[in-house]
Parts: sequence; C-alpha cells; structure tokens
Amino acid sequence: MNDTSNTRQAFSLTADQQSLMDHADRFAREQLYPLCEKMDNEEWWPQDAFREMGKLGLLGVTVPEQYGGVGLSILEAGLILQAISRWNHAFGLSWVAHDNLCVNNLYNNGSEAIRKKYLPKLCSGEWTGCLGLTEPGAGSDALGSMRTKAVRDGDEYVLNGSKIYITNGPVADICLVYAKTQPGKGSKGITAFVVETDSPGFKVAQKLEKMGFRGSQTGELVFEDLRVSVDNIVGEEHQGHKVVMSGLDIERAIIATINVGIAERALELSVEYSKTREQFGKTIASFQMIQSRLADMYVWVETMKSFCWQVLEEVTHIDETTAGRGEIHARTAASVMYCADMCNRVLDNGVQVHGGTSYIWESEMNRLFRSTKLLEIGAGTTEVRKMIIAGELLR
Repeated sequence: MNDTSNTRQAFSLTADQQSLMDHADRFAREQLYPLCEKMDNEEWWPQDAFREMGKLGLLGVTVPEQYGGVGLSILEAGLILQAISRWNHAFGLSWVAHDNLCVNNLYNNGSEAIRKKYLPKLCSGEWTGCLGLTEPGAGSDALGSMRTKAVRDGDEYVLNGSKIYITNGPVADICLVYAKTQPGKGSKGITAFVVETDSPGFKVAQKLEKMGFRGSQTGELVFEDLRVSVDNIVGEEHQGHKVVMSGLDIERAIIATINVGIAERALELSVEYSKTREQFGKTIASFQMIQSRLADMYVWVETMKSFCWQVLEEVTHIDETTAGRGEIHARTAASVMYCADMCNRVLDNGVQVHGGTSYIWESEMNRLFRSTKLLEIGAGTTEVRKMIIAGELLR
C-alpha cells in the first residue's frame, strides 16, 4: 500500500506533489524506520535527523526560500508528514511540532526581525523548535485557565510559570511560549513570545515517558524569572489568543495526516501477515472474516486520505484572519476527529488480524497500536472537536 506512484493516488495529486511524497517516503523508510525500535525502547531522540531533513528540503516546508524554507503549501507539508508517519510516527509528531507549531507560526505571525533571526536555523535543522501552550491545570481550556504570567519591565517581559506535555520540549532550542500579560481577561490578555531555551530561567523540569509515540521527546518546561525582550513578541502584544486560534486550525488539518500514515502502515502489515500466517492448513487470508477486516481497513484508509487532503487544500487558501472561526474551523476539527477515530478502528482490526503476535511489546503492530489514543487527545480532544463542529452548525 506504500507504492505512492499508483494511478489511484496520482489521480488526486499533481506530479510534483507525488514526487515530493515519494521523496519523503523514501527518506523515512531508509533513514527513520531503522530508528523506531531504539526510539521506542529507550525514549531516545536522533539528534542529527533534523539536520539531514534540512539538507533534503524537508524542513521549513511552508516558509519562503528567503528565510531558508522551501515555499510549499500546507497540503504539501501534510503529504510529507503522512509519508514520515508511515515509517516512524513518533518522529512525525516531533517533525510537525517543529515545522508547523513553531516554524510556520513564527513565519505567519512573527515580525521581520524574528523571521530573519530564527527561521534560517530552524529551517536548516540546526535548531529544534517547540510550542509551549498546555499547562498542568490548562488543557482543553488552555487559554482561559492559563497561569503562566509575563510582567513587563521596561523593554523586557519577565516570565514565570510552567508548560507540560510539550513535544520537543527537552531538546528544543526555540520555544514559542504563551503567557498571560493582562490578568482577569479570561481567554484574552495573552501574549506570544519567542524564547531561546539557553536563556537564564528556562529549565526542563522533567522528561515524560509515554505509552506511545515513544522517542518523540515530551517534557515539562519551567520559566523562573526568565527575561525576554519585547522584540520577541509574536503577533500583537496582549493578542496572543489570535495567534493560537489561527494556528490551531492549521495544526488540526495537518496532524490528521499522522493518522493516515499510521493506518496505511497497519493495513500493509495486516495484508502481508494474512498472506503468510497459516492455520488449519491454509493462510488466514483465505478466511472470509479476515478478508472482511482487511476490506474495512482499506475503506477507512481511503476515506481518511480523501477527507484530510481536501481539508488541507482548503486550509492552504485561508489567511490568519479567517482561521479559528466559521466553516473551516469546523472542517479542520472534523478532519482530525474523523481520521483519529478511523485510525483507532484500523489499528484495532490490525491487532485482531495479527492475533497474539501483536500483543508482544516488540512487534511493530504493537508499537502502532500504542499510538492510537494520543491523536484523540492532542490538538484538542475528540470532545472539544465535537463542540467546535456543533457550535458552527448551530451558530
């Protein structure tokens, strides 16, 4: 199922997009797939992998060439992420945290000075980026319950607080941090800052070990009297909620493709296994109940691709003033919700096809199955996604 040159997929993608996806797939299969076992066993991070991707034009995907990027669309970024996630979904998660949550946000909302200072090294892979939004007491209500504060002191702000579940946090050089700068304004009165992680007052409080997506570094970040220049404000002062909302729709649209990549790989493994596993004197592929599961998995994978590609194309043509509300707000929530739900179903059936072998920790199917819940929680839980969809329908 990973032959992306077939006519069925080429019908939906341009020749250039197909070539890009093949390029990313080849790199992930040859360079990232062999790292999966070590990453999963040890929560280990391949420190030089981003630099290699930078050399191959697989970082800074949506950033113009003048800042070190390659100037492609959100759809094309999603295709790269899908290809990566087929072979190493944990790395794919770190890639999207870097290239979309941090880099794309800095380009879309940062000043010209911020773009010139930070984007080239982020696009080359010399620096790793992360996004600091979620807090121990602020998950789904990330803005309204935010406790991290920034108090202005002349030409600087002083940050105090913590962020948790931050992908790339333990290895990041640059963090896009959100903090309350006007207390008492609910989900508003927030400002976004670019913070360099070697700044005095920044520390990684703990590195978190996870059930799935192991190796993608996740941690708790603490800010203790960390000083950051007002020049490092991203977007407008006290208007950070706009940066958050504009980025969330793009984030949800692109993260949906992680589900697609995982599901594609699970289907491929299940087809291969069913052709070789023998019971009662014949391969299990000859059993109609196995065929039924494979057929269902195939349909779910195909519908996931169609929906998330369509939404990615729609997101490609919106601007930051459109995101965060209206139909696109509902459709991005629907895309990631549907893809996460279908991925869950594909993985459940894949485990059943593999039987006891998939219950062994070291098996690839087991590793894929342990990924299933995160994408129903991250980037807004399934429940939040339903609230968004219903809210737009009933508006």
